[in-house]
Amino acid sequence: MIERLTQSRIFKSIIRSGLPDTPLKKSMVMFNNFVLHIFPVKIKRHGIKFSFTYCMGGISFLLFVILTITGVLLMFLYAPTVERAYHDMKFLSTGVYNGQILRNLHRWAAHAMIVTVFLHMIRVFYTRSYRPPREFNWVVGVILFVLTLALSYTGYLLPWDQLAYWGITVGTTIAGYTPLIGDEVRFFMLGADEVGQPALLRFYVMHCIVVPLLAAGFMAIHFWRIRKDGGISDPL
Repeated sequence: MIERLTQSRIFKSIIRSGLPDTPLKKSMVMFNNFVLHIFPVKIKRHGIKFSFTYCMGGISFLLFVILTITGVLLMFLYAPTVERAYHDMKFLSTGVYNGQILRNLHRWAAHAMIVTVFLHMIRVFYTRSYRPPREFNWVVGVILFVLTLALSYTGYLLPWDQLAYWGITVGTTIAGYTPLIGDEVRFFMLGADEVGQPALLRFYVMHCIVVPLLAAGFMAIHFWRIRKDGGISDPL
């Protein structure tokens, strides 16, 4: 029965190298499987020590996954309009079963992700893991940190309460004092001269589509470079 299964076309289309019963076939399984291929062939002894990385990168990625899942669920209960945004948030807190837990999980995961990404960068800097050949990945990490801040900032307006309104007003006003291009930057963020419907829609699109897609793309590059640079860096 097992032999017939392994010789079937469906099995061969899934596992093309056959059962990994020889060193060559084991290597082929690693090379042909994306999930296995992103891991390095060898792991250095210090790389498995919790005290070297404190798993800050892995925790940051886990929080991003939590934010993605909870964010998609919240999108079913939210309309990005000035007439409904605040009422949708109130209804989520009082009229939806476990809605307050869902919103708090999304909010606190966002706060925690900023902390863990920041601590991850401190660890990389402290252990000098930005040195060649990992300097490119350090730049990617800095971009990911900026995108993490952008995710938090763009989501700040979505509850459409007084705290969100005046917080974005102050932030965009500061951006308006950028030399030479201040007015253009502020208009790009708000889509108008003041915080209103265009700003809410722009922040919603940036928060739910543009920034998450950019973050996911740079994360893929980040993980790929870790694999290509030989795994976790050496200690000092």
